[in-house]
Amino acid sequence: MNMIQSMTGYGKATVPFGEKKIHVEIKSLNSKAMDLSVRIAPLYREKEMEIRNLISQSLERGKVDFSLWVEKEATEAATPINAALMNNYYEQFKAINETTQIPLPSDLFATLLRMPDVLTKVDVQELADEEWAVVRKGIEEAIAQLVDFRKQEGQALAKKFNEKIDNIEALMKAIEPYESERVTKIRERITDALEKTISVDYDKNRLEQELIYYIEKLDINEEKQRLANHLNYFRETMNNGHGQGKKLGFIAQEMGREINTTGSKSNHAEMQNIVVRMKDELEQIKEQVLNVM
Repeated sequence: MNMIQSMTGYGKATVPFGEKKIHVEIKSLNSKAMDLSVRIAPLYREKEMEIRNLISQSLERGKVDFSLWVEKEATEAATPINAALMNNYYEQFKAINETTQIPLPSDLFATLLRMPDVLTKVDVQELADEEWAVVRKGIEEAIAQLVDFRKQEGQALAKKFNEKIDNIEALMKAIEPYESERVTKIRERITDALEKTISVDYDKNRLEQELIYYIEKLDINEEKQRLANHLNYFRETMNNGHGQGKKLGFIAQEMGREINTTGSKSNHAEMQNIVVRMKDELEQIKEQVLNVM
């Protein structure tokens, strides 16, 4: 079955290339749109647009953090001394010393190391196609892991939603016995008031009409029917797969409307207690819907 996905996910991959280990890590949380931030090692920055497109196409939306970095060998970490340049400076120093008699510095080695570019790393690396192919595979692997993670989280969310929907359905049924009881109680209260308290003769037909009007105003059959429809629609939408998060949010709002109207029509303590429990279940759905893709 095509199930909903969560927006929360994590994926990582490590790919070797020559002496290097290239690490890819990607995390996602919920967000209304695609909110992507990337940290990319300098050598691969020219591929940033391609990386962004890969992520956006696969993940659609969410607050996504992407990192791509290189773990280098210790030998590679040291900045090489440019010996040829240093020798060139030394020859110039000697020539100046011979023609002008200005003495050479006492610590010549330290002076030479401070000369421009002697310790500048010559790092004009080109990104080879073979290396990019390896790195791209690593990125795709990390994205695939994250999608799997989202699917698993989605299954957990679906299970939770089904429980909550079942609970609301059961609570809706639990209201029914109090509805008929309520009609009898209203009738008793009004006739008692008329006979005992005010001691008046009253037109029984007129009272019957008033009661029907009053009870119709409190009738919640339509609300119950609409709520049942929304609950079914929520289930169907969930089974339509990912990309349904916003729609599920709208359906949950509609469910809230029917539950609130039921609450305002429930002039019965036990019915109101049930409505409060329904609201609590719905609140948990609304909270979790924000995490759905």
